[in-house]
Amino acid sequence: MEYLNWQRAQRKALAAGEAAPPVPKAAPLSINLDLTTACNYRCDHCIDWDILNSKDKHEDADLRAALREMAARGLRSVILIGGGEPTLYPGFVTFVPFLKELGLQVAIVSNGSRNDRILQIAPSLTRGDWVRLSLDSGTNHTFRAMHKPSRGTLDLDEICSWIARIREANADIDLGYSFIITWKGASRDDVSIIENIDEIVSATRRAREAGFNYISLKPFLERSADESEVMNPERTAHLEEVLRRIDAAVREARTYERPGFRVMESTNLRVLMRGNWRDYTNQPKTCHMQALRQVVTPIGTFNCPAYRGVERAKLGDKDLYSGPENADRAAGRTAQMVDQFDASCQCAEITCLYNGTNWWLEGLVESGEDLDALALPDNRGDAFL
Repeated sequence: MEYLNWQRAQRKALAAGEAAPPVPKAAPLSINLDLTTACNYRCDHCIDWDILNSKDKHEDADLRAALREMAARGLRSVILIGGGEPTLYPGFVTFVPFLKELGLQVAIVSNGSRNDRILQIAPSLTRGDWVRLSLDSGTNHTFRAMHKPSRGTLDLDEICSWIARIREANADIDLGYSFIITWKGASRDDVSIIENIDEIVSATRRAREAGFNYISLKPFLERSADESEVMNPERTAHLEEVLRRIDAAVREARTYERPGFRVMESTNLRVLMRGNWRDYTNQPKTCHMQALRQVVTPIGTFNCPAYRGVERAKLGDKDLYSGPENADRAAGRTAQMVDQFDASCQCAEITCLYNGTNWWLEGLVESGEDLDALALPDNRGDAFL
């Protein structure tokens, strides 16, 4: 509400030729936080391949100071994800409890190689928090071929054997098995991607038997020429056959659903299968979500997960929010980015997960509707956006 009222006041002032209103001294509601760029896998389908294992690092004290400041300004949730493997961060087992002490919802996306550390922090998580393991396969052979773990003996059997222990430590955690669907002809730079369509069903069966709450299915993304994350199925040869195989596999996977276990299709997968993915590339000029959801990494702070590591989307350095003065500047920089970043052009190739949300927020800004009179839904206990 504070953001929408500020947007209205800013546009009104601009139209009247008056001075712009003060920028709200707020933080985003949710952030993706890359604790490290270090990774012990060499996945051929990794979207963040170019920024892995860099020399850039967080200073733990500075990072904690930034999180304290952001929490005081409205931050509600943190997703430890991407750019590296979060459990490899030296302070991981103390950092997660620290986030919970700030009253934040916490999610973790891990490659499953250090489930011993997930087990250590499990008791500190609370209902609504979640852990998702990026596994993308149903057999040990395909898992090793796709992920190339540094410890060559690591396999799905070992990774999944930890799930019962994690659940025993904390039954409130939502545990997910992540499966990025890949197919022949897909590539990252000049590297061919290993196909896994035929393992959707075996992965679903494995996920259910291991005790996961769900399997999450999503299509492979690639980097465009401007380095943004995009889905471009038109480049896929024999696309209709690929989609037919995916559809048949997902339908069979759904037969394994039961109370406590579900098959989840990402927005990208749903629009890919329906053939209307282009609708989600029609963006409004203003991306409102960049004020509400940002990405903090050791190489800088960025306006969107689709632009992690992209210079033109960089809001500032990794310590952008560390301390009141820096956080004030961060709010100003966010306001500038919201004003100057033309999503209708810059994101014209991106199948945006927040396309509908951005258009809805744009409609509220432009309408004369009384925002205080909006019928708001009950709090669903989910601040991850």
